[in-house]
Amino acid sequence: MASLTYDLTLAGLSVGAAAALTGTGLIVTYRATGVLNFAHGALAMVCAYLLRQCVVVWSWPLWASAALVLLVVAPGLGLALERGVFRPLTEDGADPARTLVASIGVFVLLVGAAALLWGTGAREDAPTLIGADPWGQLAVACAVAVAVWAVTRWTRFGGELRAVVDNRPLAVLGGIDADRIAAAGWAFGAFTAGLTGVLLAPYVRLDPYGLPLLVMEVVAVAVAARMRMLSVAVLVALAIGVAQSQLTRVHPGGWAEPLLQAVGANLFVVALLVAALALPGIGGRGALPRAVTRRGLPAPPGAWPVAAVLFLLPLGFAGADLQTSVQVPALAMILLSLVVVTGRAGQLALGQGAFAGLGALFATLLTLGRFPLLPEVPGLAALLLSTLLVAPLGLLTAVPAIGRHGLALALATFAVGVGVSRFVFAQPYASGLAPGRPAGFDDDRAYYVLELVLLAGALLLVSALRRGRMGRALAAMRDHEAGASAAGVRVPALKVTAFVTGAGLAALGGGLLALGLHSFDPGAYDPVRGLLWFATLVVLGADTPLAALAGAALLVGLDAGARGGVAAAAIGVLAVLVGHLPEDPYEAVRGAFVRGRGRLTARGVEARERLRRGAGAADGARGVRVERRGPLGGDPHQRRRVSIGGPERRRVGSAGRGSRQLPGAAEDDSASSHPCRAENSPEQRTNRPRQGGRPDAAGPRATPRPTWPARRKRPPSAPPPSRVTSSRAEPLLAASRLTVSFAGRTVLRDVDVSVPTGRVVAVVGVNGAGKSTLFHCLAGSLRPGAGRVRLGRRDVTALPAHARTRLGVARTFQELAVFPSLTVAENVRVGAEQGRVRDPDATGRLLALFGLRGEQRTFDLPTGALRRVELARALAGRPHTLLLDEPAAGLDDEEVRAMARLLRALAADGVGILVVEHDLDLVADLADVVHVMSAGRVVASGPPSSVLEHVGGARP
Repeated sequence: MASLTYDLTLAGLSVGAAAALTGTGLIVTYRATGVLNFAHGALAMVCAYLLRQCVVVWSWPLWASAALVLLVVAPGLGLALERGVFRPLTEDGADPARTLVASIGVFVLLVGAAALLWGTGAREDAPTLIGADPWGQLAVACAVAVAVWAVTRWTRFGGELRAVVDNRPLAVLGGIDADRIAAAGWAFGAFTAGLTGVLLAPYVRLDPYGLPLLVMEVVAVAVAARMRMLSVAVLVALAIGVAQSQLTRVHPGGWAEPLLQAVGANLFVVALLVAALALPGIGGRGALPRAVTRRGLPAPPGAWPVAAVLFLLPLGFAGADLQTSVQVPALAMILLSLVVVTGRAGQLALGQGAFAGLGALFATLLTLGRFPLLPEVPGLAALLLSTLLVAPLGLLTAVPAIGRHGLALALATFAVGVGVSRFVFAQPYASGLAPGRPAGFDDDRAYYVLELVLLAGALLLVSALRRGRMGRALAAMRDHEAGASAAGVRVPALKVTAFVTGAGLAALGGGLLALGLHSFDPGAYDPVRGLLWFATLVVLGADTPLAALAGAALLVGLDAGARGGVAAAAIGVLAVLVGHLPEDPYEAVRGAFVRGRGRLTARGVEARERLRRGAGAADGARGVRVERRGPLGGDPHQRRRVSIGGPERRRVGSAGRGSRQLPGAAEDDSASSHPCRAENSPEQRTNRPRQGGRPDAAGPRATPRPTWPARRKRPPSAPPPSRVTSSRAEPLLAASRLTVSFAGRTVLRDVDVSVPTGRVVAVVGVNGAGKSTLFHCLAGSLRPGAGRVRLGRRDVTALPAHARTRLGVARTFQELAVFPSLTVAENVRVGAEQGRVRDPDATGRLLALFGLRGEQRTFDLPTGALRRVELARALAGRPHTLLLDEPAAGLDDEEVRAMARLLRALAADGVGILVVEHDLDLVADLADVVHVMSAGRVVASGPPSSVLEHVGGARP
């Protein structure tokens, strides 16, 4: 028994040593470059194949071949990847998710190239560099880890590496060559990948798919080490390796034995699941790059009829051609699931292959009568039931997605895919299954028609999710999750909806694929295939249903008509290049077309200006006064100020401030200008829409009014119209004794702040004083450790940001939070819809007031216009409390003055406003009460004239 324990321990140390090498390489690459190298396993596989080619095929000496592969080829591959793929992304300031897409492209490219060069079959004759004795491999792993630790601790290069990891821009300003550090990290990471592949190849399957996936399973050791601590990675790898070997001795018998055997054979997968789902995520920031998520141009005229004709063509085929064609609609449905989850919702979903495989397996078992507790089910019912069973399993990835983003979410979804593949698909009951097709659809042509009908239904569902209120909410969440939540979008529920819908579509596609091929093939749904599908959709346009159809045809056509691996190689090349595109393919084509038409001549520019002046005169003839600058100034061609039937500014009262002027409001002292008030003048009443929403002849469509969205007039005795009833004497939003700590450091300590209705409250202080933390606690994006936040008499401390927005608390961001894939009007409409404003003309009135053109795309606008878009979206929900985080950032003096007039008018109309601002002149001119913060406390409060003298001597 002791001998068996010793032998198993040695075997476990051998496996753990290889895992430790992988973890070391991943950590070094991540620390030097910030890239989680998903291509690490593919590099290991390529190096193992190259060593076999040199030794077995060309009969070169083993050690000379190993030196060539490990010391020249592997580092050379790493340097080539750094220079050609990842350095341009780093120079462009790409986030981790964008580099992740590129690394997946490299993975798919290398897998496809290996399949083309060496075939897809497993090789059993890989040369052995180090014998089966585990001490040699353990010594290599420990030596590499110790060398890395010594270099990072005792050399100048190590100090530079730590500086780049801590703050790359600051390190570059300090004279450190960050590109040299990154190149060294990539070269070393590729060397460790090659060494891992060479050591593992003699003892595992050497094929283009198995070895890369096996190496990527041990990413758990790097995640457990928080991608920083080499010693932890080595110890975790050795511990898991030994534990996995020792579990082979346990034979409990009964139902638990197969489960224990599966766990024992895949303990690294279990560790990956725990590390990805339970431990704090790494690289949490980042969404998909704009080049793959931005909504491109509409489909060209005739694109859908052409696609329909192409998909109908196989109905004229026969024999093997049609047997291949039945795979295309099924695969298109799987890719449509990625359109929903990745393209529209913007979530990095790398595990859709698992849901497709579960749908295929469940449909197969149901048709064969082998599903537990259920009898044999007819084919069509089996497809429906399998979809309904798998769709809720989308929660496996939806729940992690609620609190994770970027790399952390990618790892979580990848871990789910690997876990399902190992623990569900690789079991004995899932092999040798041959389901039949639904009754009446045994013929290939009839089955293909069934697939087309179901695919059409899936396309209608996806189109519905991309349009209307749901589509705008999904796009807002994708473009800026915090901004969407601040606009009132229920982000967690929306993520669950996207993942569950995606899982259902993938399951239906997988079921169709299995029944169409009369077999369930576990290898068709492994995680490597899932990465290929993800890369395909990213390349062709993630938010385009047509991309799912084209991708399915491309994948099936290339692999059916040529040697295996062509599709993977082609998609890999395009996926590597897509990260370098400044815009999506549709925008790139349009840009090239526009540039090809040339620029306007001087006479053309003059004619365009005459047309614009003529349009302005026409507006004036209709009673609309147009100025070159809107409420917040800026580009004269993008900002309009509209006034109707009188002076373009009206005076509004403000307690203690005398008369103020609001640009763009009609002169009507009886009417209020805020969205929470009614338009009360006789002229306004005659311009209201008739029944059915149709305006009078002289209504708003004939004469656009710059007024705010209307509400019905309340009796004089009624309380102010707001979502939370509160008298003006009572603070509407109030925080008491707020305390927040991070990592043992207190950043807020017993802070009391209130935002009364009709008052402007400012919070000032030096950087690090706790202003932003207080702001986030009030907005709902951060929950305090102690203290309470109340809205009227309601405790809202535990409510998230979107819930507070729906109660009437709107906010803006210091860093602009707009949705670039939506137009200006759609941005504003998101705020109105989530604020449950049902007035169809509300968005138009806000656009007129702020001088915005609704059809413009926000990524083309300057900062001043974007500030107006964000503020208009916040006001579209008719809030009673407005939280502004440095609203003057990026604005010029005229824009700041105009914004101050607008905010004073809002306050005069009863809106409570809290401003966090560094511009003390603006604070002095705007605020009624100022709170000065220092070291997490409010150290002074009062009117600006007495308080600001202590923080810089600003003039009141």
